[in-house]
Amino acid sequence: MDNKEDCIVVENLHKNYGGKANAINGVTFRVRYGEIFGFIGPNGAGKTTLIHILTTLIRPSSGVVTIFGKDIIKSRQDIRKRIGIVLQKPSFEPNLTVEKSLDLYGALCHVNKTTRRERINEILKQFDLQDIRHTKNEELSIGQRRRVQIAREFIHNKKLLFLDEPTVGLDPNARRILLDYIKKKVKEGLTVFFTTHIMEEAEYLCDRIAIIKKGTIFALDTVSEIKSRYGGTESIEVTFKDDVLPDMLDQFKLEIGSSQRILVSKPNVIKIYPVDSKDVLNGIIDTIYKNGIQIENIAISSSSLEEIFINITRKDRTDIV
Repeated sequence: MDNKEDCIVVENLHKNYGGKANAINGVTFRVRYGEIFGFIGPNGAGKTTLIHILTTLIRPSSGVVTIFGKDIIKSRQDIRKRIGIVLQKPSFEPNLTVEKSLDLYGALCHVNKTTRRERINEILKQFDLQDIRHTKNEELSIGQRRRVQIAREFIHNKKLLFLDEPTVGLDPNARRILLDYIKKKVKEGLTVFFTTHIMEEAEYLCDRIAIIKKGTIFALDTVSEIKSRYGGTESIEVTFKDDVLPDMLDQFKLEIGSSQRILVSKPNVIKIYPVDSKDVLNGIIDTIYKNGIQIENIAISSSSLEEIFINITRKDRTDIV
């Protein structure tokens, strides 16, 4: 059941193309008003199909989807008027300048002329487009065209924005400008549905993320909770006061188990990639105290979101969250 906190509600959604395996297979989730919801997965996982369904471009095979409390099939036209979309496919007006392109888009979205002018000036500044405002789109680089394609979605004042891999083709500086601007607009009341394959973006931007593989959601939560649930200790690095001697290394292998991968990364540093981090850490401490070894530091490195993502999407898992 919808409530006032949910902007998007998806229940048991399926999409099948011509009798083949489901592109979307029983997906269920909710997106709250005022949040950035990230949808991440490998190529062919179903991200774009899902966005096409949510933006009413294609119909689902079965299941229920509501946006703003309205059914996406029964209220298709009304929903379309209230959402913004940036798809992966390039879209631009070749013969128009950047400024005129933004103006046209604002007019089509029924933004009055005065407001349009104010927003165009703001967007040209925010997206670093001022120097090319009078340049035709066909004369721009791929990255510049992409910036214009994204920027025009902020001309209108719609409350829900779908971004499908929006940073493809953007340089690191343009990417950060976009992500920071999205954060700013969300604080002003925007809700964002964001697909990406760049884990750093998802971690930096999203309030919650869903990880999808073969049309099925395998994890859905905040980044910190997903890290806590699926992550672990990637490595343990021990820095000694003196250089690591062969006898010392043998002693550590004996205590923590020969199955653990141990590397001498520097003359006085060993790096351990544990199978069971708790047992390994206890073995390290026991070895240090038993042998009177002097150390300078023990550093524990946790799994990154990218490592968790790779782990989840590589395995044939059935533990849907």
